[in-house]
Amino acid sequence: MTILIILFGTLFAAGIFFILADALKLPSLAAGKAMLSAAKQGNKKAKSIDVFMNGWAVRLAKYIPVDEYKKNRMKNTLHAAGMNQTPEEFIAFALVKSSLVALGVIPCLMILPLLAPILLFLAVLVYFKQIKKADEKLSTKREKIEVELPRFVATITQELKASRDVLAILENFKKNAGDDFANELDVLTADMRSSSYEAALTRFEARINSPMLSDITRGLLSVLRGDDGAMYFQMLAHDMKQLELQRLKAQAMKIPPKIRVFSFIMLMCFILTYMAVIVSEILRSLGGMF
Repeated sequence: MTILIILFGTLFAAGIFFILADALKLPSLAAGKAMLSAAKQGNKKAKSIDVFMNGWAVRLAKYIPVDEYKKNRMKNTLHAAGMNQTPEEFIAFALVKSSLVALGVIPCLMILPLLAPILLFLAVLVYFKQIKKADEKLSTKREKIEVELPRFVATITQELKASRDVLAILENFKKNAGDDFANELDVLTADMRSSSYEAALTRFEARINSPMLSDITRGLLSVLRGDDGAMYFQMLAHDMKQLELQRLKAQAMKIPPKIRVFSFIMLMCFILTYMAVIVSEILRSLGGMF
């Protein structure tokens, strides 16, 4: 009887889903997956569950109010993080994802009521984790870009001795930059060709929102306005080297605790080796005495 009730509930839920999907004119799973994969950066394929949640999120986004300041800020963050969603869709996606976890409370109340509060707490955690996903992606991307900035400043310092063409300097460095920085430089150079150089650099600075990058764009803007800029970038290159050394030292400080474990294991191996030799010699000596 229990199996029949579970089977009935499953089929009933599936029927309701297909009826609502047809009424709301949701795209098919294959079409949704193709569109979501095309919108994603890189070669990552969209998962079926993401397509399902994204379809409901698009429908729900129309009813989510977002104030203008928060909307503009979130739009810049999503764009910089490479997430092709509107702020409303991003919030709706987090709500749908957490709601799917919260739906597990219904069967838990019938089977194992003590598990229901845990699932509710898990749904809240899923929501906050999803809401912070764009900031985490942007932070990771910013760190990767900031690693390349000392080399970028050194290149600008050398290039300014022969040329003051900012666009050409950016194009030359883009060939040897990492993937994330090269993509941002692609956007910057395309923006510089289609609009004014100063406005493009200002948007570039606001998109990444890095203090180190702000110093570089400030120097490039001064070069565009006719300043020499050579001394500024020489001083900036010196400061960048110091920051790079501090970053490397911070990374090096994290390594000793990891090495200490292996050093202790090696020490124990050496001690066991010496003990084996000493015990072997003692046994040999005792054997010679008898």
